[in-house]
Amino acid sequence: MARRRSGGRAGGRRPAAQRPPSPPEDASAPGERGAAAPSLASATLPRVWQGVGYRPLADAERARALFDFAAIPWPERVAFAWGAWMSAAGGERMVGAVAAERHSTAVMLHGPVVVTGDGPDEPLEVAGQLLAAAIDHATALGGVTLYARPQGLDRVWVRFGFIPVPEVALPAVLAGRPGAGLYAWRGGSALWTLREAAEA
Repeated sequence: MARRRSGGRAGGRRPAAQRPPSPPEDASAPGERGAAAPSLASATLPRVWQGVGYRPLADAERARALFDFAAIPWPERVAFAWGAWMSAAGGERMVGAVAAERHSTAVMLHGPVVVTGDGPDEPLEVAGQLLAAAIDHATALGGVTLYARPQGLDRVWVRFGFIPVPEVALPAVLAGRPGAGLYAWRGGSALWTLREAAEA
């Protein structure tokens, strides 16, 4: 119910206070996003967060040295990969990467791998930003269910809505990848069944 003010301008209304534009969606909480997948063009735009740049790799093999150094197996058929870059004396250097295999609507993520010795101050944050980019890219390509090996990054996976699942949840074409444990993500929601994942 509106209240009238006495005095002041007759019949005049105060202009409504300008609302600040709503902030952009936080890349650290994809589980809270709307159901609509981003377009491929917007999902693959380069990003910058706290002095670290993130962009898709035109040549995924550039990330392989990081995977080899960390003793993480490199995927056989890379659908896409992202790199994290920091300024260096001669320009820039890659300090992190994530790669993905894709079959139909299922995507298997490999990594993220982040340099810790002479790398970013917050390697877990870099891993999270790489994961956010990979989720956007995968969903823009039509990915519905994303899988990953934990690799000791449980905090990162859980933060993005991944849940532990048994190996039988993997589609046969993605099964047999090395590593222990399996996490899965489906639209940022844990409300899905293993049967649905197998059919995706």
